[in-house]
Amino acid sequence: MTATATFAGVEIHYRDSGGADPVPVLLVHGMGGDGRTWDRFARALTTRGRRVVVVDLRGHGRSAHASSYLFGEFGDDILALCDHLGLDRVDLVGHSLGGHAVSLVAQSRPELVRRLVLEEAPIPLRAGEQMGTLVRRLPTPVELWHAVTSMVRSPRAALAFDRSMTGPALDQFHTPHPDWWAALPSITASTLLISGGPRGMVDPARLDAALAAIPDSRTVTIEVGHSVHRDRPRDFETTVARFLGG
Repeated sequence: MTATATFAGVEIHYRDSGGADPVPVLLVHGMGGDGRTWDRFARALTTRGRRVVVVDLRGHGRSAHASSYLFGEFGDDILALCDHLGLDRVDLVGHSLGGHAVSLVAQSRPELVRRLVLEEAPIPLRAGEQMGTLVRRLPTPVELWHAVTSMVRSPRAALAFDRSMTGPALDQFHTPHPDWWAALPSITASTLLISGGPRGMVDPARLDAALAAIPDSRTVTIEVGHSVHRDRPRDFETTVARFLGG
């Protein structure tokens, strides 16, 4: 089933495989993509009997463009979708920006989230950390490479993407977020953080700090870069399906 719902004045598109699974899996894509990036993984999960919900974030895919793209608003949209679907327990899987958004959901409503997967979600700076002025003005080489390859592989998503969010999103990623760090211990979900290795966007020191702060967390590295589920789908499917099914 494909459908749309309006939250805070923004129309959000989603797909719901349906079924009797008591704990659905909600998949959230990264910046510049859309829900179709999850097609292969969604099929793998439904084959295992899981109910799968795939969302297009605001400003992406078939969802509407918005006047604001604060990270908290992406998280609020996901929470509103869960409420709209009547979900009281869910597994969340998010890539990049989507990973950050689902981490906010797990922080704000811990009882909702059973298992949490953060694939190459850029971990915010801690208080006192700074990035160089050049990095703050321009995307990093890794970010540029991912954007280019995503455009080549998913031109429809690239055309639908609201590019006005790019600057504000990068500014948010490059600004310390002490509230996010302070809320990590409130996450009660079993949490898996997936790193793409040296070519990815996850800072190893901040990854270690996040693991220490989230009570039930573990990490796995699949050295392929920022889009693990896209570029190493079998390894991603095996790792994440086992984690979600445990």
